[in-house]
Amino acid sequence: MTNSAAPQSTPISACRSCGSMHLSIVLDLGRQPLANALLTGDELTKPEPVFPLEVVVCEACGLAQVGETIPPAVLFGKDYPYFSSFIPSLVEHSRKHAQELMEEFSLGRNDLVVEVASNDGYLLKNFVEAGIPTLGIDPAAGPGSAAVAAGVPTRTAYFGATIARELAAQGYRPKVMLANNVLAHVSDINDFVAGFAIMVADDGIIEFEFPYVRDLVDRCAFDTIYHEHVFYYSLAALEPLFLRHGLYLVDVMRLEIHGGSLRLRVGKMPVKSERLKALQEEERVAGVGRVTYFRDFACRVERVRRELRDMLGTYRQEGRSIAAYGAAAKGATLLNFLALPEETISFVVDRNAHKVGKYMPGVRLPIRDVSEIRRTQPDYLLILTWNFADEVVEQQRDYRDAGGTFLCPIPTPHVL
Repeated sequence: MTNSAAPQSTPISACRSCGSMHLSIVLDLGRQPLANALLTGDELTKPEPVFPLEVVVCEACGLAQVGETIPPAVLFGKDYPYFSSFIPSLVEHSRKHAQELMEEFSLGRNDLVVEVASNDGYLLKNFVEAGIPTLGIDPAAGPGSAAVAAGVPTRTAYFGATIARELAAQGYRPKVMLANNVLAHVSDINDFVAGFAIMVADDGIIEFEFPYVRDLVDRCAFDTIYHEHVFYYSLAALEPLFLRHGLYLVDVMRLEIHGGSLRLRVGKMPVKSERLKALQEEERVAGVGRVTYFRDFACRVERVRRELRDMLGTYRQEGRSIAAYGAAAKGATLLNFLALPEETISFVVDRNAHKVGKYMPGVRLPIRDVSEIRRTQPDYLLILTWNFADEVVEQQRDYRDAGGTFLCPIPTPHVL
């Protein structure tokens, strides 16, 4: 459904990074609601705005990106429901990362660590506990307030060149800057990257974590595509972007978090690690960044939709009950793309109290507390947050012990 008063998206005519007008569509997921725009009960009678969800690739710099721009205030408003601290494995991942940085750089009371998109302070609190000065910057008021309550100094703002100049003038020149799972979210990427170049100390480093386009394609993780995820990065596409702002790729590490990510280190000195050089060579050989790299991706995506629809349809015909785990954005993309018959899935559960009691956008499935799994004992539980499947299965051992079956949709639908 559409609403004439709803916010409008703007189709792009040029690459957001390099400005080239040579763009090719490589995947079309149809018109979809905003993946994190969970609904309240009162909103169920109202129409939802939906927007085209296409991925295009720049033929000049190789950057994959969504073809529509939606105002950030719409995407990351006051009711933004993502709170990182509700994901134990992510909290532990971040704790280890913080500890490694403290040890590598011997960080102390005279250093400063700044995180952009600091969310609820789940990462910076590790530095706070060690007595290291920190500052979080995040546009979402809800998670930001949670961070302040946890003792993490946080500024509610969109990061870019303007705020970077303001903070640098106030003496904020961090030794370490961090930005996890945000590099893909910012439409005005040149202004965003410019902010880091302005603010970081001359001998400082910046580390970004973000989903890797090779893992997206190789694992057919199309559900990680939604309007908030503006970009799908390769090293080949990132290097010219950073060089444009006087920043150099320094090191890289492949991570399993979020279904396949990169941790990229950037600085002001042109020094490359051997593993960075090796991964860049892998990309060159594989043709990452070329339109041809995505040639069969859309066909594999369609195959997943067909097989999962058939699987779930068979279970329902047999009278089996189905629920889903994880009211995440990727779940919204998947469920809306599937376009399942009504009542195929009964409900979705989530550990995040901020989501419980609301409804998934588009498909409007009720979101309930995880205790609903054991109370109702559905025959099948579709894990929408498949990137944390091992964690979910471990948490819900009682469900399996009672005869329940876990389903995973990616890279192909299968029983766990």
